[in-house]
Amino acid sequence: MGVEARLKELGIELPRVPAPAGNYVHAVRTGNLLYLSGKGPGPHFGKVGGAVSVADAYQHARQTGLILLAVIRDALGSLDRVTRVVKVLGMVNATPEFKEQPEVINGCSDLFVEVFGERGHHARSAVGMGSLPGQITVEIEAIMEVMD
Repeated sequence: MGVEARLKELGIELPRVPAPAGNYVHAVRTGNLLYLSGKGPGPHFGKVGGAVSVADAYQHARQTGLILLAVIRDALGSLDRVTRVVKVLGMVNATPEFKEQPEVINGCSDLFVEVFGERGHHARSAVGMGSLPGQITVEIEAIMEVMD
């Protein structure tokens, strides 16, 4: 089953791609790699480990993954052109003592595996940050292998 058909089967509708928040593009393709700019979860703000729970931040990471999928579709015309999720970098706006960054970024990683199946498994870094732009809870960027 193709990825686009899988989205329909799962009942997942992708959000609209937001306008860039500066002088950059959402995605850059070089060869068979598509580099995705960091995206956030929309109107979700605050410190994870403080006012924001791990469970809520997991959902924010999932929402960010949906935005990344929308960017991929916009850049390639179809998610079926992704042959592998290569790398994910997840950043969590966290309190200094917070230790559960991987559990938060699992929201995006779990989505990618749910949608892409085996080719959704990827290398990953999940790190804590003292702040993120606009105090969003998470920011995630990714690298995808794509076909012509």
